[in-house]
Amino acid sequence: MKQRKIPLRKCTGCQEMKNKKELVRIVRNDEGEFSVDFTGKKPGRGAYVCPNEECLLKAHKSKGLERSFKSAVPAEVYEELKAQLLKEKENLHE
Repeated sequence: MKQRKIPLRKCTGCQEMKNKKELVRIVRNDEGEFSVDFTGKKPGRGAYVCPNEECLLKAHKSKGLERSFKSAVPAEVYEELKAQLLKEKENLHE
């Protein structure tokens, strides 16, 4: 039986290749709005980050999301993404 390929994506924070399901997708839609996509199915351009605060901070510091989206990402977006990540983490622990 043929083994299925596991899709790998690079974290924009730590630059490590990981299984797509282990990472959180950040999406920019056609209107230029950013959001966290935990399902991996939202329409729009996506970039991936490990589901921890450290990688999001590294991505912010190294401008990893800016490179992925080829446009400026406002600081408020990073704060919103951080809040959404923390909220999701709390939901998983309950």
